[in-house]
Amino acid sequence: MDINVSFSPEEYFTLTDKEVDERIQTVKSALGDSLFILGHHYQRDEVLRYADAVGDSFGLSKKAAQTSAKFIVFCGVHFMAETADIITTPEQKVFMPDVTAGCSLADMANIDQVEKAWRKIHFFSQKKTIPITYINSSVELKAFCGRNDGIVCTSSNAQKALEWAWSRGERIFFFPDQFLGLNTAYRMGVPLEQILVWNQEKPFGGHSKTDIEASRLILWNGFCCVHQEFSKEQIDLLRKEDPAIQIISHPECNFEVVQSSDFVGSTDYIIRKISESPDRTHWGVGTEKNLVNRLKNRFPPKRIVFLQYYEPFCVTMSQTTAVHLLYMLENLAKGNLINQVFVDDEYREDALAAVNRMLELA
Repeated sequence: MDINVSFSPEEYFTLTDKEVDERIQTVKSALGDSLFILGHHYQRDEVLRYADAVGDSFGLSKKAAQTSAKFIVFCGVHFMAETADIITTPEQKVFMPDVTAGCSLADMANIDQVEKAWRKIHFFSQKKTIPITYINSSVELKAFCGRNDGIVCTSSNAQKALEWAWSRGERIFFFPDQFLGLNTAYRMGVPLEQILVWNQEKPFGGHSKTDIEASRLILWNGFCCVHQEFSKEQIDLLRKEDPAIQIISHPECNFEVVQSSDFVGSTDYIIRKISESPDRTHWGVGTEKNLVNRLKNRFPPKRIVFLQYYEPFCVTMSQTTAVHLLYMLENLAKGNLINQVFVDDEYREDALAAVNRMLELA
């Protein structure tokens, strides 16, 4: 839940960029080691310039677990701040500059829906089933995995999480993103006929008892809106226009896009792969615009383009601005603990168990 929610007053938005920068630098200096700012790769440049650590969900989870700072300000979306609060100590406090920054993917599965599906799966089959939730999910789903011997995963460690789960059970129930689960499992050699997509709007997910019993992987039918903007047709057109281009995509993309890509991986993987490539290489990148534009600016000798002619834009990732961050930090410096993200005790222990299992995979 969010405590002491507060929004930036209008006068903050009248400040010049220079004024915002000077005031952020001043308050950061005043707070010193008591402050630690985390920023996801998809955030605006104007925000990331102030981050003490930048990374993907997995990397930032590890940073949150390692820091001893009293105040952790998470520039990302809500589930990320919840995860940080789960794995930090009671003395540490986690905040968001804008607590309304959510994730549509995380909202595609709620605890009531998942528990209902879980009961139906076990009604038809007694196979040992291990639940895995993508980190892009609510704390309730992380707690569900914790109390049912399951685990949390990110796009960086999804394969390790699937291996971990199959070593403990015969089947996996994976939510909320179907494509991360599908693309990872298929790459591991799991046949498509052993993978089901669960549609909560249909009786028994739209499947027969025989299909459920034979399955090794049941996927929730959620998806990332941004990563569904790419298509195989766009890739084919890019390859026709530029035979030297290499396609790299995020595993949240649809199955056809991933199968048509030369490389697939998390945001950290995409950055590393392009960073390590020689100058004058050509890349078509399937992920959010802030990261891709940052790569284009960082590596001008390389040709880096989107997989389509418009920029894929995550609205909620981009809604946090330097003005929001300034208002958050100045309130912290005054002792006003606004926009705190706090996980209720009824979920904390079970959610922590699932998150710790993920962190132990590295």
